Amino acid sequence: MSKNEKTGLYPKPSSPCNCMNIRRASRAVSQFYDSMLEPGGITLNQFGMLNVIDGMQAPGISELAGEFRVDRTTMNRNLKPLLEKGLICQRQGSDARRREIVLTESGRTALLRGKELWDAAQKALEDYLGADELKQLKSTLSKLEALVP
Repeated sequence: MSKNEKTGLYPKPSSPCNCMNIRRASRAVSQFYDSMLEPGGITLNQFGMLNVIDGMQAPGISELAGEFRVDRTTMNRNLKPLLEKGLICQRQGSDARRREIVLTESGRTALLRGKELWDAAQKALEDYLGADELKQLKSTLSKLEALVP
């Protein structure tokens, strides 16, 4: 994360399209977090899912899909790598139609390691932006997210 000392600008010039700028920034931040989480063997998306599953305590697929603002098919596809790695498992819910998602012991271990790495990524981003700029960014992102309730 470095600035071009000659021009004072960051490596990529801004696009005239606001959406493109937001998408490029989102991809860059996601890649940064993925690189920080890599030593833990999980991606940012997987860390987020493990964290939400842990916090929701045995959610169903529909609940998870709603939390992530995706459809059930996408949620199933996103959960597949976690199932294959043995970080989560599915169990029968309170009724025959409900399948609950729970962390395995390996999943809990990965989540704990991921939290350490995620904390380091959070600190690095705060150091890069500064507290005031980060506060403004959070406010702006919240406002943008509210475009689609």
